[in-house]
Amino acid sequence: MLKSLLTLIAALCTAVILTAAQPQSAEAALQQEDRGEAVVELQQKLIKMDYLHSEATGYYGPLTNEAVQNFQRDFNLAADGVAGPATMHKLNEVEAAARTVHGEARGESFEGQVAVAGVIKNRVNSSEFPSAISEVVHQQRQFTAVDDGQYYLQPDASSYQAVKEAWQGWDPSQGALYYYNAATATSEWIFTRPVKFSIGKHTFAD
Repeated sequence: MLKSLLTLIAALCTAVILTAAQPQSAEAALQQEDRGEAVVELQQKLIKMDYLHSEATGYYGPLTNEAVQNFQRDFNLAADGVAGPATMHKLNEVEAAARTVHGEARGESFEGQVAVAGVIKNRVNSSEFPSAISEVVHQQRQFTAVDDGQYYLQPDASSYQAVKEAWQGWDPSQGALYYYNAATATSEWIFTRPVKFSIGKHTFAD
């Protein structure tokens, strides 16, 4: 009897430990009526991207639900209003693209910013490059802003909007996989790429 009781207690302790560890090993979805710091972080991302027009309260109410749905629609995700792993991953990927646009093309026209975002998207869709935005952006010596630290500046609203426009189909780069500033480029190889045209200081190439 005592042995059976000890076995039962041990099993219950194991179940409790596994249950407690579960949130650490899997990313839980956030949804309407949730509260907490994770909701604050989500709301802060949505505010920066101009989807949520309120303060980060930590309460996942109707406004946050609607903001998540709008983001999901814009980036081809199921618009269920639930911030699950796929949505959180896409939010981070969009931020990586916006950081690159801001670092590479702030000061350029909006069209020029969208063109840079278009190159990132074209690379994601090309078999010659990785299929994730963050992997494309962080490929060695591909983006000057990553190499010189400008990538880590806070993107502005224009950068996020440029990424959204590119992902919704506007591509001023016309399918280009490369761009460079002819006045500052140091790679001889980049000058061998077939030139398409220039927008502002950037030359776009195949």
